[in-house]
Amino acid sequence: MIQRQQAYRRSDPDERRQALVEACVRTLARLGAHGVSVRTICAEAGVSPGLLRYYFAGIDALIAEAYRMTGDRVAKALDAAVLAVPTDKADDRLLAYLTASFAPPITNPELLSTWLAFWGLTRTDPHIAALHATIYADYRQRLEDLLTPCLPKGNDARLASIGLTALVDGLWLEMSLGDPPFTPDEASAIVKAAVKTVCE
Repeated sequence: MIQRQQAYRRSDPDERRQALVEACVRTLARLGAHGVSVRTICAEAGVSPGLLRYYFAGIDALIAEAYRMTGDRVAKALDAAVLAVPTDKADDRLLAYLTASFAPPITNPELLSTWLAFWGLTRTDPHIAALHATIYADYRQRLEDLLTPCLPKGNDARLASIGLTALVDGLWLEMSLGDPPFTPDEASAIVKAAVKTVCE
């Protein structure tokens, strides 16, 4: 008698762990930080609640991993924008890095909701706060590296990167919340004007 092959396959541990992280991101986007629980995340992932504690020390560790993964995705999208620049001109590479925040995949309502949840948790969770500091420090360091060849001698790349980061964050938030009073091209033009001022 020929046995029928099972119609399913057991996911490997890395896939199950990743499914929980992805479910955490989606749950944060939909319900915010206050709506997240072991039950809601596991229901989103389609697994039993006990599985979360098998892969993570607890829900806080899972949320931290979700933030780390989201920050990594954003960093990769920004770096991809720089790599796509057809020239080696320093100012073109700098602008590509800054204005990538006004195009997919970064201008995504789900990403905004998730990011805002992470930001909110920085006030109450020291681990998320430390992770937030690391993610933003990495972003500003990359921005400083791109800024340095464009700045006149003696200009402070650190302060310039802080100012430009604040500008991009503000425009990105307005765009992601919906119905902003400017287009993505106008947001890019605003950043371009700011870069010109900083780099002259």
